[in-house]
Amino acid sequence: MPFLILSQAFAEHSIQVLAVALDREHAVQLSGDLLVASGRATPEYSTAMVEVLETHGPYFVLAPGIALAHSKPSEHVMSTGLSLVTLAEPVVFENAANDPVKLVIGMCAIDHDSHLEMLKELSFLLSDVQTVNSLLNAVDTEQIRELF
Repeated sequence: MPFLILSQAFAEHSIQVLAVALDREHAVQLSGDLLVASGRATPEYSTAMVEVLETHGPYFVLAPGIALAHSKPSEHVMSTGLSLVTLAEPVVFENAANDPVKLVIGMCAIDHDSHLEMLKELSFLLSDVQTVNSLLNAVDTEQIRELF
């Protein structure tokens, strides 16, 4: 199944494989940095994503090994989009049910509704065990892009 919305959500420079994260904050920062590099958000949005983690805890660790890092829509978001970071070594996010995390997806949205279709496609994609394994075991960004 082609993921039309997801293929557009992941802009150029929005995917990094086998990144080294020092801790959970650094893992979130890496996903935010890719949103910045892809022209979707400003560095302030990336900082806000880390602040959400520090303030509200790791609620966005959605499934075993997978986090969906984000902050609220703001003037620091230029366009709705996603980033994706696979980690060389899993990182503990302090979410007992789903730790450690090896896949961090960063998300930014211009408003509360603009990302809903994107999230539907992402949910469908992440519900497929084979696809998740392919994401986790990818050795380059092209392997990930081919999934979309």
